Parts: sequence; structure tokens; C-alpha cells
Amino acid sequence: MVMNGENPANGDRSGPASGPGPGSVSGSASGDGSAPVGLRERKKRLTYQAVSDAAITMFLERGFDKVSVAEVAAAADISKPTLFRYFPAKEDLVLHRFADHEDEAARVVTARSRDETPLDALRRHFLDGLDRRDPVTGLCDVPQVLAFLRLLYGTPSLVARLHAYQGRSEAALARALGGGLSDRLAAGQIIAVLRILALENWRRIDAGESADRVYAGAVQAAEEAFVQLRTGLGPPSRAGG
Repeated sequence: MVMNGENPANGDRSGPASGPGPGSVSGSASGDGSAPVGLRERKKRLTYQAVSDAAITMFLERGFDKVSVAEVAAAADISKPTLFRYFPAKEDLVLHRFADHEDEAARVVTARSRDETPLDALRRHFLDGLDRRDPVTGLCDVPQVLAFLRLLYGTPSLVARLHAYQGRSEAALARALGGGLSDRLAAGQIIAVLRILALENWRRIDAGESADRVYAGAVQAAEEAFVQLRTGLGPPSRAGG
């Protein structure tokens, strides 16, 4: 599962995670391919990754609620207070994998070409994610990803914590759009649409369909959703228009 992480307490980013199982961390550059990072920062990222990997492995084996923070700390060979310095809440051991996606929509809007509207840029980005089977779109049937998402959506406290991450996504997108009331309203609608599309894709795959089988329907649903974003609650125009 290609999801970067970040310490929710201070905004420090970890390196790219390769899924709910053991991940890898780049030692020469930040997760987004920008400037190189120092040794101290690389060690911090490695610690984030190692602790999260240990936690998620245990959660998948025994269930989130049946594993204590003390057990995770012992498995990662750190003290419980040290663990909480990296992850302020038990739920963050799982959800930090989503943290680097908090500002993804905002980054897409900011980096778009001058002749592309924000909505067109977000549509293009989401459709590209579907084509790549990006786990963030829900359209991924890799077994480890499915196990991770079953853990996430099957644990009420994790779902509740995920809403806080999505709230920060909405705030970041609103700022990228301009920060006014209309921008905040638009950001709320856009983030909700992306969440619902991803959840619907995952539900179909979790029910037994392959990502390849779901793909065409996922594209159609995304096109219709972006048309609805453009037109509001009025009669929809043709998809992709």
C-alpha cells in the first residue's frame, strides 16, 4: 500500500510505506522527491516505519483492540513513552499511513497547469489513480491492502480517527482553492466525493470482485461524480463534459 506517513503531533513526514506490512524508507530524499534529508531525519523516518510495521502486523494477526500499546512498544524495542512521542494515539499507528495524503488534493490543485481548472485537475488525478490501482482510490485487490482496509473499516475507533485526517484534507484543499466560504464549501463536497468513491470501490472488491472487474464501473462513477460536482444538484450533463 503506497502511503506515506507523518507524525500527527508535529508534521514530520516519514518515508514511503510499501503497505500494511513491512515498508521501506528512502534514505536520500523526502517522500515527494524534493530536497535530500539529513541522517537524523532518516533515522526518525525509519523509526516511524519500524514501529508502525510492528503494530500493524500485530493488529492484523490479533485484532486492533486485542493488542496493547505496551505490546507494540516491546515488539519495536522502544519504551511506551517513546512510542507516544511518535504516535500520540494508538490509532495513529495505523492511520499515519494516510497522513501524507492529507494535503494530496491541495497539492494537485496547486500544481495544476494554468489552463486547467481545480476540478479538472482533481478529476484527472483520481482517474489516473484508478488506472494505477492506487489504494487511496479503493481500487486495489492486493491481499495486504485488503487486509489493511478490513482492519481499518472494521475498527470503529480507527474509522472515527480517519475522519480527523479527512477534515484536515478538507481544510488544506480549501486553502488551496482560496480560503473563502465558497472554497470551504467546495472543498467539503470534493473530499466527500473522493471518500465515497474510494469506499464504494473497496466495498465491491471486499465482496469478491477483482480490481480489473470493478475498474470500468469505478471510472464511470467517478465521471458522474465530477459532473455532479460541476452542476450541483441540477440535472447531470454527460460524463466527462
